[in-house]
Amino acid sequence: MTEVLKHPAAFLFDMDGLLLDTERMFMQAFVTLTSDLGIATHEAEAFFATLVGSSKEQTTARLRDFLPKHVDFNAFDQEWRDLHARNRKSGVPVKKHAQDLLQAIQVAGIPMAVVTSTFAEPAHHHLEDAGLLAYFQTVCAGDEVCANKPDPAPYLEAARRLGVSAQDCVAFEDSDFGTTSAMRAGCFTFQVPDLRPENQSFPALGQVIVKDLGEAARQIAALRLTFA
Repeated sequence: MTEVLKHPAAFLFDMDGLLLDTERMFMQAFVTLTSDLGIATHEAEAFFATLVGSSKEQTTARLRDFLPKHVDFNAFDQEWRDLHARNRKSGVPVKKHAQDLLQAIQVAGIPMAVVTSTFAEPAHHHLEDAGLLAYFQTVCAGDEVCANKPDPAPYLEAARRLGVSAQDCVAFEDSDFGTTSAMRAGCFTFQVPDLRPENQSFPALGQVIVKDLGEAARQIAALRLTFA
């Protein structure tokens, strides 16, 4: 695989939990609201970690089962999103090393795309607020593909938009669902874990697991993948 990707045709990035620290913000809002329902913080955090990387439909189904039966799901979901939006007004935090890596790839003139399960309108808004949107040629969002992660469709579609083969792309993901999607599409994939259930092992897919995007950049150099 490293020989094929000696000169990557494109770089494909997940968004939440990978470029932006929005997953942690979502979790904080979730813990705040569930604590009012008598749900312990550790229980709420553990459940939230299982949602990371899932589609809106998957999250909705699992959340309905998790919440106490007397809770109005639609009201809770709206309150959760409203609280997150208020928290986000103080700024969307960018993950460490993200901007440095994006700048290096941009200088090299290699195209980049965001591949996210978030719907298009909020995805563009979050990236713009964080000052990252201009780095990307396209944003492949969750409401723009025929299937969501872990299906390979999002990564295949992003590569198609850039006019390259997914097998010639380097992908960056934090979640197991996202990593599975990228690997199934044929991308050389770095998994940068963010929020994970305690003691959960990583899927053995052939991905390269690194602690952050800075280590991913160093691994790119070590694997002799070049930006030229």
